[in-house]
Order: sequence, then C-alpha cells, then structure tokens
Amino acid sequence: MLIDTHCHLDYFTSDEITDMLARCAEAGVGEVVTINTRLSQAAQLRDIADNHPNVWCTVGVHPHQAGEEGMPTPEEIAALTEFPKVIGIGESGLDYFYDKAPRDDQKANFRAHCAAARITQLPLCIHARDADDDIAEILRDESGQGAFPFLLHCFSSTRALAEAALELGGYISLSGILTFPKSQDIRDIARDVPKERLLVETDSPYLAPVPYRGKRNEPSYVANTARVLAELHGISPEAMAELTTANFRRLYRKAA
Repeated sequence: MLIDTHCHLDYFTSDEITDMLARCAEAGVGEVVTINTRLSQAAQLRDIADNHPNVWCTVGVHPHQAGEEGMPTPEEIAALTEFPKVIGIGESGLDYFYDKAPRDDQKANFRAHCAAARITQLPLCIHARDADDDIAEILRDESGQGAFPFLLHCFSSTRALAEAALELGGYISLSGILTFPKSQDIRDIARDVPKERLLVETDSPYLAPVPYRGKRNEPSYVANTARVLAELHGISPEAMAELTTANFRRLYRKAA
C-alpha cells in the first residue's frame, strides 16, 4: 500500500474527493494526508478527514499566507493538533520565489511552527523554495533548542539542504517533479537519500507526474512517482510502497 503524504483535498468538491479516493483504492493508495495552509480553514480539513476513514490532516500556515493569517503562537498551533485525525503541523517554511509575504513574517511564522512541532513532537511539513540557506539555518537553530520531527515536502532544493535536513533527522518527500525530464539533479539527490528517510506525495492538485504532466494532479498519481523512486533505488515498486509506508508510520506516529 502507498500513502500520499501531501495533497490539498480542500481544493476539490465533495463529489470529486469521493471519486478520487475510489481511484486511490484502485491504484493501491490506501491513505492520504490533506495539508492545511491557513489556520482559518483548519476546521474544513478536519471535516474532510472525519468524513473519510483513510484521510488524515495537518494544521498550519503556508509561507504565502504568513502575515495574512496573523502570527499564531506555537501554543495556538499545538492546541489544534488535539483532534484525532490531525497528525502533523504545516505546511510552513519559506518561499522566496513568489515572496507573497514579507520575509521577516515568513521566518517568524516558520519558527512558530518549529516550536509547535517541538511541543507536540508531531512532524512539521516544510515548504522550501529558493530559500535553502535560511531554511537550513532556522532548522539548525530551532533543533538546537530541542529536536522535533520534520520533512522537506515536494523536494526540489539543493543537495546541501537535503544533507542538512538528513543530519538533523529529517525526511525527504518526493513529488511528481521527480518524474520530469529536466529533473535529473533531483533524481540524483533522491537516489542518495537513505531508504529509511524517503516519502512520496503528489502535492495535488499541482505537479502531476509523467505521464499526466500538465493535467490536474490527484492522490492516485503518487504511484507514478513511487515507481520512478523505486527504479532509482533498484527495488520493486511493491518494495518501495512497503518502505515508504513504514517510513510514514514511523514519522507520523499518530497514524501508526
């Protein structure tokens, strides 16, 4: 069984979600995690998770919304993880490509989420785009105040950030980007990530993998990314499914 560790089901209608989850079952994708980007919409994601037994969710503020949503305290974020289907924190991080929020607000927001992960010991899902040095610096600083679990989601960063994350005990999650023809650098990095730190995701409705590139992405397509990752590591797709599911259970302890 595969698990799509990062998607955005709140971008779809209720009927679309039902249909997509049926296609997941056909593709061998047994569970999905729908990721929060605004705390003001956390209740909506919890409802989606509560209405589908194979769906989990997280709570957090995306860097694009840092500053729009106010600046939640670590304790406020942590309190929202008390719901049974909330298994992680985020997504949060830094995005200097779009720069939709002031960088100081992004950094403060990211640090608040790191602290919430430290309080709860639930994994923080990290968005990193064109901000590798600052992500690594903040992770090292925050981890120095007490370790917390985390993953770099939709990995498309440098080898230096991957190595920094791995040194701190983090996981690396690969998306459809891994399958793109021009993503050889990402494939080279993914090949070198220890098997016990690998996860797979779709980030749907974005970044559909080959052969669906350019179309709206959905959780069942995670099987295509997992297949490429399996080839890189020289194991069967079935073994990669078993491996990444075991990694997910170890990282997301509430979903074990």
